[in-house]
Amino acid sequence: MSHPLRVRIVRLCGDHELTNKELADRLGEDAGTVYYHVRRLVDAGFLEPGAVRSGVSGALEKPYRSTGKSWWLSMPVEDVGSGDGVAVEAFQQELAEAGPASIATYARFSLHLSPEDIAELDRRIVAVIDEYVETDRERSNLPAHGGIFLLHRSVG
Repeated sequence: MSHPLRVRIVRLCGDHELTNKELADRLGEDAGTVYYHVRRLVDAGFLEPGAVRSGVSGALEKPYRSTGKSWWLSMPVEDVGSGDGVAVEAFQQELAEAGPASIATYARFSLHLSPEDIAELDRRIVAVIDEYVETDRERSNLPAHGGIFLLHRSVG
């Protein structure tokens, strides 16, 4: 998951089985580049091939699907928003593609927190997210929503 394109591919294949060409078109990327990342994701167990199907022109197509919609990325906190900030960059791209009308809720805040307060806030938010993740299959008929929780230290 070391590239924002991989995060986006897994997210897109979480909702629908997509072929390499469909992914490339949706992401605005070269099919060869997308295929390279798809192969890495299959090898790592994040994607699996779906049933081969006939395309519009009658050619056989091989779609891929995500093996799980939600996962926790383990990376040093300082890497999350750096120039290699895969998670933040992927989320920004997803939000840009979905557009402003896709935002279901939003909270902007400023808090004064100790390291212990930060740890407790993180624990509690992750616990709430985990509750929803564990029961997500029960709501699979509802629209999918993505999100990110990121707490940063303010400048000044």
